[in-house]
Amino acid sequence: MNTLSNINQDIGGAAQPLLMVQNLVKYFALKKDMLGRGGGMVRAVDGIDFAVRKGETLGVVGESGCGKSTTARLLMSLIPPDHGEIIFDGQAVGGRDLSLKEFRRQAQMVFQDSYASLNPRLTIEDSIAFAPQVHGVRKQAAIDRACDLLARVGLEPRRFAERYPHELSGGQRQRVNIARALALQPRLIVLDEAVSALDKSVEAQVLNLLQDLKDDFGLTYVFISHDLNVVRFISNRVMVMYLGQVVEIGDSETLFKSPLHPYTRALLTSIPSMDPDRRTQEPPLSGDPPNPINPPSGCRFHTRCVHAQPVCAREMPKLVANVHGHAVACLMHVTGSGHTEAPIASEVRACAAL
Repeated sequence: MNTLSNINQDIGGAAQPLLMVQNLVKYFALKKDMLGRGGGMVRAVDGIDFAVRKGETLGVVGESGCGKSTTARLLMSLIPPDHGEIIFDGQAVGGRDLSLKEFRRQAQMVFQDSYASLNPRLTIEDSIAFAPQVHGVRKQAAIDRACDLLARVGLEPRRFAERYPHELSGGQRQRVNIARALALQPRLIVLDEAVSALDKSVEAQVLNLLQDLKDDFGLTYVFISHDLNVVRFISNRVMVMYLGQVVEIGDSETLFKSPLHPYTRALLTSIPSMDPDRRTQEPPLSGDPPNPINPPSGCRFHTRCVHAQPVCAREMPKLVANVHGHAVACLMHVTGSGHTEAPIASEVRACAAL
């Protein structure tokens, strides 16, 4: 298990990250039926460690049910963790140094459902101005800020400020949600499938808007998506999750060109190609993900991995970073792990001498 100092080293420098997560755990209890059957715990997030640098975009990918959205809600303290620690700019969230209210002034979230995220009884102007007023900004100043932000996200205030959410399109509502997230002048924004419900032309416009806003306001993003092409476009680094755990994290271009974990390679193989000579003849993964109530022993991916060996069912690999800060949790990359494809100590010493 990584310590906070190890996480700091994993991201490739001694500078303090904006956000650090250590051993974050969240289980959801299931109810038993009338006959006492069922029950158990869904291991949605099971001991993850990662860090987010100031000013970067960290993309988070993985299959449905891997724990991406639960991680986002844990980061924003929308649900309490069962265990673990979230450090924001060197201060523990919810502790004496950084209250939850102050943290939420500096960290905001944009959800997937743009309509459900807005109060249907409030005008667009009032929705954006509401949070600043809660945090002590005078009403007129909050309304002026809302109008400025509407203009900044490409919505003319004179046309849109007095409208209600049902009068806007999906893309326009998501722009309103982005403006609302910026209203408290945050430093971190978590985007949970923020563009997945939009058609491709609108999606491209919103992605370009997010890039511009990041540069103009000095923002840091945690960008969660199932669309790998979108993640590659917008992210500086990418974190891959599988069954509640982080299996790989590294620089975006390096990870997409040279993935280390078999699951990451399978995900990238599933990206549709327009080249007729690169048609996928066989599915990159076989079978369904294991039951998160009773996950496999050892490496959780071994039941679907083409490289699996008996040692994979016995030992759970730790997330270990190489000298370039590219971290992977796979026994094939652990010296002396017992996997036949793992490097041996003599190979490591020879490479170090070069």
